[in-house]
Formats: sequence, structure tokens, C-alpha cells
Amino acid sequence: MEVRSENNIQVRCDKIPSQLIPRTRLQVWFLRVCSSILLWTCLIQLLAFSELWHPRLLAGLANRMPWNTRPPLRLQHSLHSPPPLPPPRNYRSNGFLKVSCNGGLNQMRAAICDMVTVARLLNLTLVVPELDKTSFWADPSDFEDIFDVRHFIDSLRDEVRIIRRLPKKFSRKYGFQAFRMSPVSWSNEKYYLEQILPLFSKYKVVHFNRTDARLANNGIQPDLQKLRCRVNFQGLKFTPQIETLGYKLVQILQEKGPFVALHLRYEMDMLAFSGCTHGCTVEEAEELKQLRYAYPWWREKEIVSEERRQQGLCPLTPEEATLLLQALGFDKETQIYIASGEIYGSERRLAPLRASFPHIVKKEMILDPAELQQFQNHSSQMAALDFMVSIASNTFIPTYDGNMAKVVEGHRRYLGFKKGILPDRKKLVKLLDLHQNGTLPWNNFVLAVRQVHEKRMGQPFRRRVIPDKPKEEDYFYANPQECLCEGTKCEDLLGPSNSSTRQ
Repeated sequence: MEVRSENNIQVRCDKIPSQLIPRTRLQVWFLRVCSSILLWTCLIQLLAFSELWHPRLLAGLANRMPWNTRPPLRLQHSLHSPPPLPPPRNYRSNGFLKVSCNGGLNQMRAAICDMVTVARLLNLTLVVPELDKTSFWADPSDFEDIFDVRHFIDSLRDEVRIIRRLPKKFSRKYGFQAFRMSPVSWSNEKYYLEQILPLFSKYKVVHFNRTDARLANNGIQPDLQKLRCRVNFQGLKFTPQIETLGYKLVQILQEKGPFVALHLRYEMDMLAFSGCTHGCTVEEAEELKQLRYAYPWWREKEIVSEERRQQGLCPLTPEEATLLLQALGFDKETQIYIASGEIYGSERRLAPLRASFPHIVKKEMILDPAELQQFQNHSSQMAALDFMVSIASNTFIPTYDGNMAKVVEGHRRYLGFKKGILPDRKKLVKLLDLHQNGTLPWNNFVLAVRQVHEKRMGQPFRRRVIPDKPKEEDYFYANPQECLCEGTKCEDLLGPSNSSTRQ
């Protein structure tokens, strides 16, 4: 049999051994596979090499990309090799620090940053923190359900050694009992060095069973303050599942234009804890009182709601938030994202706000129920989504200066002093009452509200220090000034030192 080839050369196929033809094809495919593997290996090495030489440049370009043009989270991970890990810090560990965080997501977040810092100060090995499962929210989430635990361990390994669990010899199975205690609130370095460090020589493992506000706001050496920021802004990264859905939420909102994140803290637990019942029915006020008595760690039981409100210690009601937004100049076309859980009184209490601002949305309205299914009954994971949206919003407005408001405020300062309006509730409720009883006309009310808040919109200022009254001074995580500027630039940005007042 003869076959004519393209170059008109006749080939006698019958003279070619038939057993050689399959081998030739196999060799061709083998060469193709080897070539593909070689090309992909070279490409991966090239990307890794570029990351080593230009990590800051690439990171800077990525940070400048608008949210809605960034590639999806999984694609980002596949496009770039992970940055090289910092070299581990070699030190002789003085013992193991185990911590059980208490409170909601953002209270626990700040506590984790503090506990990493304490472990660094005392040269301890930190066990991945346990999260609160017994609070009002009863969230069963573990650390790795909310945060990327491998990133947490690896990204901080040049500062502190972090392990997932204690060595077996320190387990209860072998009869070991860690020494449990709660450190004194707002403590400085001297307290930890003199009172806490000696305990590790005796017990080897110390378990802090409460971690909220256990490290002072001020008087901490700058490198430790910066470590608190590093943990907060870099070490604590949400899981890929949370980040992917959070980015999607932000993208959907941004496609519709600028938006306000309103942290409407008018939720059952906050009202019960604070004793604030303004605008509630008699039945609702009694329900909140019974809830307050049901939790023994909410120590203050008998509370006069109106006195608390006049002191500025109550979250704004939805009706009060409506008037505030209108006075600040937001119109009916403003897109408002409600960053909170279930509003107490539900749609009945939201009706005035929705009537004035019809473009109100919540995550449950934007996302398909199937997308939120994995986060149901996990309040901290749901709060993480709200946290991401609040950070990305054009304007952030909290109706109560709780832990989320403070941590988001500090995060937005770190990102370039993004606009946020922190209501002065003590002054605001007086203006609201004067307007609602007819004493203060609308135009005068608007002018007064804007004057009160003109210096409460996220501008730089120095953290207020009040010796011997740490609860009344500005919270570190709301204004981490040590991490916002360097050297003499701080004077220009934040003003003179030792400022003890805030407008």
C-alpha cells in the first residue's frame, strides 16, 4: 500500500513494522506531557521569583484595585504564589498560654490581639484561642470556623510560637490541670512581668478564662502596640468561605453606587444588657428585664431606662437613627446596608427608617438563602460578613459605640481615615427631644446636629489618656495611633501629645 504525503514523497507503509506505530504515538504524547509540565514549572517559579522581589509593589497594586474589579478570592490565590513566610523566632519558651475568649466576635478579636502580645512579652507558646460558646449568641464556632488558622500561625511565627493544641502530657486525659485565672483588666507590662510570668515556672500551663480588656490602652511600649495592630490587620484573616461571600456582598452593593453601613445595634441582647427600653411597649420592657436577670454575669439588674438614655448610654432607636441620617444630609436615594442581627421589634420598628430610606438592604435580602445556609445559627460568622461590608462602605455609622463600632472605626482609620460618623448620643438625645416636643424647629435641629458631629467623622486625633480611668479613655482598637504614622509625621497628623480631650 502506498500513501502520498504533502511533499509528494511516496511512503511504503507496508514496509513499516506495524508494532512500531503505537510506540511512535506514545512517544509524541509523552513529549507533550513532559513539555507541559516543564512550562508550568517555569511559570510557577517565575511568579514566585517576582513575589520575592516585588511583594510590596504587587500588594500596593492589588490594594488600589477597586473591590468590584478584583478577581474572585480563589482566583487571586491561584494567580499569585503565597508570600514567603517570615523566619520563625527562636526563643526558649517559658510555658504555654491557653486562653478562652469571651463575648461577641469583635470583643474576641481584640482579645486575641492582646493575648498574642502578652505571649510575645512573656516568651510563651500560645495555644490557638478558644472562642465563646456560652454567651447570649450561643455560637458553636471554633477559631478555624471564622479565621484562617494556618495563616494566623504562619504569619506571626517571627513574633510568637502558636500551636493548635497542648502537648499530650498536658491533657486532662493524663490528669493534668492547668492553672485557671482571669488577669486584672487594663493591666500594663509590669503586671504581666511581675505577677503573671512567675506562675509559669510553677504551673507550666496557665489558662486565662476571660480575656476582654486585659491589656492597657496606653503606657505599652511601641513595638508591642504595633504587634497588636499586626495581629488585628494582618494575622486575623477570615476563612476563604467568609471572605468569598463578603467580597460578593460588597461587589453587589458597589455596583449600585455608594452606600452607608449603618450598624443599628438595636438588638435584644444590647437592650437587655443596657436596660434601654425607650420606644418599647410595656410587654417588651418586661421581656428585656427578664432576660437581664437570666444572665448572672450581667451584674447591673435594676436600671432606669430614661436616666441611662439621657447619659448617652443607650443605642439609638431606629426612629432616632432616621432623624440623625436626615439631619446629616442623607436623602431618600441613599443606599443603606443594615449591619446587625435581628432588630428588636422587627419590621414594626424598622418601618419609619424604611419609609424615609427605601433603599435599605440586609445581607438576607441580597444573597440567596442557600449561600447563607452554612452561616445560619453562627452569629459570629454572620457578624464577620457585616464586618467586611462595614470596612468597605463609603460611610460607616454606628448607633452605639460597642466593640464592633470601635474595631471597625480603628480599621477604617488604618485604611486611610475612611469616613465614619460616630454619634454623640448624650448631646443628640437632648436635641432629638427638643425637636420632637416642638421646641427646636427642623432647620435649627439640622444645624445643631451637624455642628455636634463636624469633628466626629473619622478625622485623625490623638487617643485620649485618662490616668486611673481606663474605661473612660479612648479604646486602643478604635484609635491605634502608634500604627497610623511614623516619627515626626505623627505631630502633623495627630496634633500635640498628651491631649486629654476629644471634641
